[in-house]
Amino acid sequence: MTQESPKSNSIRWYRSPVQPEELKSLYQRSNFLAACQTLGYLGLVCLTGGFAIYSSTHWPWYVTVAIVFTHGTFFAFQINGVHELGHLTVFTSRRVNEFFMLVLSFLGWMNPYMFFASHQRHHHATLHPPDDLEVTVPWDFTLKDFLKTGFVNIRGIIYVLKFNWRVAMGRFEGEWELKLFPPDDLEKRTPSVRWARCLLIGHGSLLVVSLATHWWMVPVVVSLASQYGSWLFMSCNHTQHIGLPDNVTDYRLCCRTFEPNPFVRFLYWHMNYHTEHHMYVGVPCYRLGKLHRLIQADLPPTPKGIPATWREINAILVKQRVDPEYRFLPRVPEAAID
Repeated sequence: MTQESPKSNSIRWYRSPVQPEELKSLYQRSNFLAACQTLGYLGLVCLTGGFAIYSSTHWPWYVTVAIVFTHGTFFAFQINGVHELGHLTVFTSRRVNEFFMLVLSFLGWMNPYMFFASHQRHHHATLHPPDDLEVTVPWDFTLKDFLKTGFVNIRGIIYVLKFNWRVAMGRFEGEWELKLFPPDDLEKRTPSVRWARCLLIGHGSLLVVSLATHWWMVPVVVSLASQYGSWLFMSCNHTQHIGLPDNVTDYRLCCRTFEPNPFVRFLYWHMNYHTEHHMYVGVPCYRLGKLHRLIQADLPPTPKGIPATWREINAILVKQRVDPEYRFLPRVPEAAID
């Protein structure tokens, strides 16, 4: 757990009111629903990965490419699984949450210890720099950016290897990393260093064994899967705060909720309800839809579908490119703007 700054602890956030009985019900975790989400997602990824491995030795190359890309499209959402499980709100057992969090973290080359040191501050001080540097705005995102990283991200592979090697050697860099992991606090750094070493040794061993046994497709669908097919993930995940103002105390103003189709909601671990997640972080992801329906009248208009959401975002970004000081304020029944 990270030590919060006085500023982040002093923020008095507005939260849409929910009756105590209803909120208590929303906070209830269900192992059945947790298994449907977690095992369902992992099963889907294993299925597409298995088809890709089989196709590589039985079917034409273009079929294999299509299956591999589909696998990457689904695989990219593993970070949302790490996020939800790391909040310890999915399963009733802390150990089960942490087990699946580590499984998904390993698959996606994520360091959950570094992620949650940052993410806890992001929740306490959302878009209030310098207490939250996980997300900073204004932030631009162009079609060129999308095309460069949304399909095959060669630079991403190099970055993942260099980043994990650096952390495995105990080197932390940059303002945010050094703030979260001070040089004089080795105890706080140790879990991140050990996990980075596990990633390098684990994925390195997988590569060696796979090549030695001529199963070259295995590292493609495991170790490299986070670096291709992320177009749909980016279309969803980049909506969360982009184009919205910082230094406000109303989650309705600095977080965005949108409504994709049910399958995308499943892939995205229901993080399309991002305003609701920030308001009531203890609500399990599979109950956020119910929370949304309860407080919908107190929220800004909710875009329906990914295209409609990005039309709204692009209109904001166009104005911000012309005027960097432009601040878009969503329409809310009673906006608490400081």
